[in-house]
Amino acid sequence: MRIAIYGTGGVGGYFGGRLAKAGNEVWFIARGEHLAAMKAGGLHVESVRGDFVVDPVNATDNPAEIGAVDLVLLALKTWQIPPLAPEIKRLLGPGTVVMTLQNGVDAPRRLGELIGPERVLPGLVRIISQVDGPGRIRDSGGPAQIIFGESDNRPSKRVERAQQTLADAGIDAVVPEDIHVALWEKFLFVVAMGGVGAITRAPIGIIRSLRETRSLLEEDMREIRDVGYGCGVRMPAEVVASSMALVDGLPEGATTSMHRDLISGRRSELEEWCGSVVRLGEESGVATPINSFLYRSLLPLELRALGEIAFEG
Repeated sequence: MRIAIYGTGGVGGYFGGRLAKAGNEVWFIARGEHLAAMKAGGLHVESVRGDFVVDPVNATDNPAEIGAVDLVLLALKTWQIPPLAPEIKRLLGPGTVVMTLQNGVDAPRRLGELIGPERVLPGLVRIISQVDGPGRIRDSGGPAQIIFGESDNRPSKRVERAQQTLADAGIDAVVPEDIHVALWEKFLFVVAMGGVGAITRAPIGIIRSLRETRSLLEEDMREIRDVGYGCGVRMPAEVVASSMALVDGLPEGATTSMHRDLISGRRSELEEWCGSVVRLGEESGVATPINSFLYRSLLPLELRALGEIAFEG
């Protein structure tokens, strides 16, 4: 299969690397030093599942060089999708599908408005991975799983083909009964971890071990669950308990991308995570005191990263 990985970070680098090693024609879209290092020495993946290198590697910063592909794995942040839509369109042929892998629940709709909803396969990933220097990806745990499906949950040939291609690359590819429930389950998990992690500036090992922060994490998850219910998404009754079980299985030093971005002074997905909970709560009539507090408290850091305000500390 001819595949484009738009965004060669922890997610795109790991899964794209696996697909390339399995013999697919994989093109990585990257920028700057990361791209230069890949071109010079390949893509190096350090993984708890076994290290590997993709060399030579097909890598570019110009999607026009690639042309139409069968599948695009969109591993960007949600806020990056609208400005990059014209570049994403350069990868589209008559049968191209684009799989959204963002943490959040709004990316499939936003992308569909830009390229046509019929091209979009909503999806999510479960992995703990990040860029570990130019041309290097570090996978430190998690199930290394991609979960995806049609927006209306119907069976389709293109879903079957994508699932088989991923499975042939050694990737756990799951098509759930309801992709929207799966998206919200991941949303509940990462937003609670991201918000509490960023406000405390503590890794998950500390948060889960302190009674006060563990309780805050659980309360946040229940709030997000209730917003999902208000939006008509019927997550299982045990979703908070199962999410906390996942939390207890994470490496002690685990953090979310939003946590790392805010602390490092970079733009984050605060609007798409805590902000989305608040907005969807308002739309569905569900109170969101925890996420409202987290959003308002973290907003100065986000606005500083955007260059809209300035302060020290």
